[in-house]
Amino acid sequence: MTLTAFNIFLAVMSATAVVVFISLYFVDAGYGKFYTRKWGPSVNNRIGWVLMEAPVFVAMLLLWALSDRQWDPVRLCFLLIFELHYLQRSFIFPFLIRGNGRMPLSIIVMGVVFNTLNAMMQGGWIFYFSPADMYPVSWLHSPQFICGCVLFAAGMYINISSDSIIRHLRKPGDNAHYLPRAGAFRYVTSANYFGELLEWTGFAVLTWSLSGAVFALWTFANLGPRAARIYDSYKEEFPDGCNWAKVKRIIPFIY
Repeated sequence: MTLTAFNIFLAVMSATAVVVFISLYFVDAGYGKFYTRKWGPSVNNRIGWVLMEAPVFVAMLLLWALSDRQWDPVRLCFLLIFELHYLQRSFIFPFLIRGNGRMPLSIIVMGVVFNTLNAMMQGGWIFYFSPADMYPVSWLHSPQFICGCVLFAAGMYINISSDSIIRHLRKPGDNAHYLPRAGAFRYVTSANYFGELLEWTGFAVLTWSLSGAVFALWTFANLGPRAARIYDSYKEEFPDGCNWAKVKRIIPFIY
């Protein structure tokens, strides 16, 4: 692939993100809270999350291993930061899930396709298409890298802690529904999604790359409409649960 082809690839991915964003306001992706049988055959949630998230972890490692820039210190840092998220998401998060929820195979396949394309975007830029001299060692104390790392770390903390808050809303045997209110849930009803969006915004900043920005765009395109749907369902179920004029969907104080 040439640099021109790679840029066209990023443009197509950006346009597709816009289409996905609009579509998800009309169709609920059938996993988690919105799981339905109409999405076809399914597997246990834990297996589903591993199958869906692990490919990007592996694909990014392969792109790194096949590159002649694999021991470049800054690019290696980018790899470790990226893989840290997917290590947690692929091999830790799934085994913390409670209950026996299901995930449709169709959702898993779509997730695998996107995750593989995302590995090509991030790994392609970092290890193959970025200018060879773009990331000198001095990049590690540049404003972009420092600010991006702070955003990424804050986002990962919010994402993991928010998932924990959701898991502990119910005691064993309890099937009631609850409105999460702790942590970042004081500001948004989908605090876990806000954390993930913050992570990938940080990654876009610390790599200072168009490919990172496209991934951040995709994250919002995928999670923004879902967060809006969750907001509406909570508002309907818990009309007096919080100040709905102040609590937002996915971005505190904004949306």
